[in-house]
Amino acid sequence: MNTVEIDAVHPLMTEGPRLTVEPPATRYDKQGDLPDGERAARAVRQFVRDFGATAATWLESCIHCGQCAEACHYYVQTGEAKYTPVWKLEPFKQAYKREAGPFAPLYRALNLKRDVSAAELESWQELIYDSCTLCGRCSLICPMGIDLASLISQARHGMAKAGLVPHELWAVAERASVEGSPLGATPKVFRERCEWLADEHNVAIHVDLPEADILVSMSSIEIMKYPDSIVATARILNYLGTSWTFRTDGYEATNFGMLSGNADWQRESSLRLINAAVACKAKRLILPECGHAYGALRWQGANVYGQPLPFEVEHISEFLAREMQAGHLPVKPMPASVTFHDPCQISRRGGATQAPRVVLDKLGVDLHEMEMHGNLNWCCGGGGGVVTIHRADALRYKVFQLKMRQVEDTGASMLVSSCSNCRQTFDDGQAHFHWDKTMHSLLELVADHLIEPAASKENAA
Repeated sequence: MNTVEIDAVHPLMTEGPRLTVEPPATRYDKQGDLPDGERAARAVRQFVRDFGATAATWLESCIHCGQCAEACHYYVQTGEAKYTPVWKLEPFKQAYKREAGPFAPLYRALNLKRDVSAAELESWQELIYDSCTLCGRCSLICPMGIDLASLISQARHGMAKAGLVPHELWAVAERASVEGSPLGATPKVFRERCEWLADEHNVAIHVDLPEADILVSMSSIEIMKYPDSIVATARILNYLGTSWTFRTDGYEATNFGMLSGNADWQRESSLRLINAAVACKAKRLILPECGHAYGALRWQGANVYGQPLPFEVEHISEFLAREMQAGHLPVKPMPASVTFHDPCQISRRGGATQAPRVVLDKLGVDLHEMEMHGNLNWCCGGGGGVVTIHRADALRYKVFQLKMRQVEDTGASMLVSSCSNCRQTFDDGQAHFHWDKTMHSLLELVADHLIEPAASKENAA
C-alpha cells in the first residue's frame, strides 16, 4: 500500500516534522440488509424520479470543460481528478443516459451504458458525501449554468433510498426524525436550557407564546454548543420591543434529512417549523446562524408546504441588517480589523451576501475582505454534512488549509461569520492545527455592542 505524508504542524509553516502514514482503507456504510441488486434498483428508481426537465437539461448541457474542477476546494487542494464535481455525478449520469435520456433505448439496446451497480454506488459514497459540501462554487463557475450542487443533492436522494449514507450522517438524521433534534436537543432539553439561560443572564426568553409576530428558530449546534446565541437573540428582540417567541413544537432549524438525502425526513423537519409558525400566527420566521437551514426553508419550504408560505422567512443576518439600517439597533463601534467568512448556503446559494456587510459597517469595523469573498468565497469544508463524517476528517483538514491561508492573507485580527456550522468547523480546525484565529458570531457581536436606550437617546441629542 502506498504511503502519504500529512501535515503534523501548522499548515502555514514551511518547516517542521512530517508524519508518514498509510491511507485508510476505502470504507462505505450501509443501512439495513438489502441484497445488492435491490439497493441498486432502489437508487436508480429514485434517480429516475429526479430526472425532471431541469435536471435533464443540466445533464445534457455539460461540455466537459473542466472549469468546475478549479472551483472545487477538494480538487484544488489535492489535485486528484476524482474530486472534479462533474465526476461525482457519474452514476447519476449513467442512470440518466440508460433510463431517461432521449437516446435511452439505444443505450440499453447496445449496452452503451451499463446498469448502475451497488458496487459502483458504494465506491461513489465517498465522492457524493465525504468530498462535497454542496457549496455551489462549481455551480457558480459553470459556463453552461449547470447547478452541479443541486444535482449532487438529487444523487443523494438515490443513495438514501438504497441505504448507502455515511453512518454518522444517517445517525444524526434519524435521531432528528425520532427526537426532533440531531444532537439530542429535545423540546424538554430546549425549554430547560432557555429557562437556565434566562436566569443566568437575566434576560426574558419567550417560549411557547400562543401568538407572536415573530417565530425564532435555533440550530442544534447553537443550542448545545453555542447557547449564547439564544441569549443574543433574546436581547436583540427584547430591545426592539417586538412580539416574539420560540416554540417547542418547532424550534430546530437544522435539517439533516436534506443533507443525508432522505426527502421524507427533510419534509418532516421543515413542516415542524412551518406548522409552528402557522400555529402562533407569526408574520415572520427568523432562521438562525445556520447555512443549510436557510436553504431548506427559505428556498425549499414552499415546495414542502405545497403552497406559498403564509409568513416571511429571513436569515438572522438579514433581519439585523434591516433593523440596523432603520436605526432600530444602535451599536457601539468596534475598533477592530475584521474579515468575514461568507457561509456558502447563506451567501452564494442563498443570496444574503450583503446583509452581514451592512451589519459590520454599522459596527464600524475595519473590514479586510478575503481575496475571494462574497459569492466566490471558498467553503470552510464542513458543510453538506461533511463535518459529521469522521472518515472524511483527514480530507476536510486538508481543504481547511485553503481557508486558513485565505484568512491569514487578509491580515485581519478578528474572524467573523454568520453560520454556526462554519463556526464549528473553524473551531475544530483551530484545535487541530493549533491556529490562533477564533471564529466569532455576527449575531453575538451585535448583541454585545448594543447601546442601551438611555445612552442611545443621549448620543442622538
